[in-house]
This record gives sequence, C-alpha cells and structure tokens, in this order.
Amino acid sequence: MITPAMRGVARGIGIFFAVILLGGAQPYAAAAEARDFTLAAPPGAPIAALKDVYLAPFAAAAGVNATGLSWDGDYADLVRNAGLFTPWDVVLVTAPVLEEGCARGMLQKLDWNAIGGRERYPAWAADDCGVGAFLTSVVLSWDNEKLQGTPSWADFWDVAKYPGKRGLRRDPRMTLEFALLADGVAAGDVYAMLRTEDGIKRAFRKLDQLRPYIVWWEKPEEATRILGEGKVLMTMAPSAEVVTADREGAHHFGVQWSESLYRVKSFAIVTGSPNTALAQKFLALAGDPAAEARLFAATAYGPLAKGALDQIPPERRGQVPSNPANLKTALAFDENFWEQNGDRLALRFEAWLAQPPH
Repeated sequence: MITPAMRGVARGIGIFFAVILLGGAQPYAAAAEARDFTLAAPPGAPIAALKDVYLAPFAAAAGVNATGLSWDGDYADLVRNAGLFTPWDVVLVTAPVLEEGCARGMLQKLDWNAIGGRERYPAWAADDCGVGAFLTSVVLSWDNEKLQGTPSWADFWDVAKYPGKRGLRRDPRMTLEFALLADGVAAGDVYAMLRTEDGIKRAFRKLDQLRPYIVWWEKPEEATRILGEGKVLMTMAPSAEVVTADREGAHHFGVQWSESLYRVKSFAIVTGSPNTALAQKFLALAGDPAAEARLFAATAYGPLAKGALDQIPPERRGQVPSNPANLKTALAFDENFWEQNGDRLALRFEAWLAQPPH
C-alpha cells in the first residue's frame, strides 16, 4: 500500500533522481555498466509465459541477452530500484504504482511514436508512463454438469434455491464487492458504498448470511480445484483459471461475465534504464496484436491491443476477459480504493473471521 510516509520519502528521492537523471544525465551515463535487457514482474505474474511469448522472441530479433526478473510489485520497491544503476528496464505494474511512479519520476514518460502509437490501445489502457500489458478478471463460476443456467451473485447467495457450498477468496478484496452486488447494489455504486461505514457493515452482514456455506480459498488454482472436486457448487474464481481448466478437458465450467471484476496490468520503462531504446522496441513487440493473442493462448489473460481479439479463434473469443461483450457489464476493480483502505479492511475482515458465526 502507498502510504503518506512512502509518498514523502518518494518525493525526496524523486527530487534527487531529477537532479541526477535530468540535470546531470550525460556525465553519469557512461558510469552505468552495460547489462542484459531485463523485464521485472511481481509475484503471481505469468513470468514464464511472458518470457516465452515476449522476451525470448524479442531477444532473438534484437540480438541481445534478455532476462526475466521478479520484484515485489509495490511502490517502495520501485523507489529503491529506480535511477542510476537500476537493475530493471521494463516493469509490470499495477495502476496505483503506475500513477505514483509516473507522478514522482520513477517511471519514464513514453514516446508513443516509438512503440506503435497511443491509438493502438483503448484510452483506459494507455497512460503517459504505461501501456496496458493484459487484463485479468475474477468471475462467478460453476460446474455445468451440476448446475444448469447462468447464476448471478444473488443466486450465489441463495442457498435455498441452489443448495451447496460456495467458494470465496479469503481476502476482503473483491469479496466485499461481490457481497454488495449480491445484496442489490448497482455495479456503479459499489465503491461509493464501500467508502461509507454503512456500506462496509452491509457487506459484512451479507457475508454473515453465507458464512456457514463458505469454503475459503487463497491461491488462484484452489478456486477451480475445489469446484472440480465438488467441494463447492459455485465459486468466485480468476477467469484465467476457469478457462485453462476447461481447455485441459477435465471440466466444463460456466462463467458469469456480468458483474465480474477486472483489473489492468501495465508495462512501464524504469527511470535510469540504460536500455531505453531497447525497452521501446520491446513494448512495440509486446503490443503487436498477434503476440498478444499468443499470450492469451498461453495464459487466458485478456489482450489489450486493438485487433488482438481478431487473432484469436472465433470459438475462443467468448473466453477472453477483455472482449468488449464481456466487459460491457463488468466492474473495474478500484485499485486506488484498496490502496487507501486495504490495510484497514483486511484487519476488519480478519476480526470478522475470528468471531463465531451468528
């Protein structure tokens, strides 16, 4: 979480970087030793797929060595590593880190002409310092062999109509949103409601109703495992896990795209990178519609470049989380809300879990 204290530290460091990198870049440029081109991704990112689909072809085409690295994914880690001698060139970032990193000079402003043009992407996937890498979604899923129809979040909570256990992520993020959606809150009002004490209480009261029937999961793959093993009738689940399970042929899971929650991850170039020109070429390659379609084939994550959907076989397009038809009634996950309120609501969620069921 980006705290006020972190912003204060970042502001001071940002000024330092501005002096070194902007005011005195030339004298120090030669000091940065040549190194491999690097792509850094946070835990949980499909780093193996990113290497196979983007990094390896890019390295071969550019005639350079390229390495995939892991980083914490939080703003404090970006502050520690941006600037002269940064170990990273391109980083995969969340929306809050992108916003703060751009504002504080930790990330470079993009030269859109060098990476294929801003018009290549929908407006909400193109930022001054970042370009959309892919879109992920969390959906309501069920086993079509055990449940007919297309249930809603209201149905998910209706254990009288649909008897059986329910799978939820053991985390307030998205869980509280789905509780409010099930309670009849319009998608466009969910975060306004969560910003009030009455809204938070309403979400926890809704969870109270379902609590005896909840099977909690923590890792993404657990969501489809408990569904496939019949431990739950329905579950919230990452759409990529559901689509991948279906591809493997062992299951026939349904997906409710309406009132799903989606989030965008972006690529950005780190301030101080000695490989900015290579980074621009990498972003141009990563934004190629055919390459993004290959990433979907490998991960089931949604491509963002215009034309990428057309590169995916027609029978698979309904499984693409970034398909406009699937996004039409989906809700964007409010990253900034959770940056501001995540710690507080996590403590409240754990306290709720510790209480005996009503």
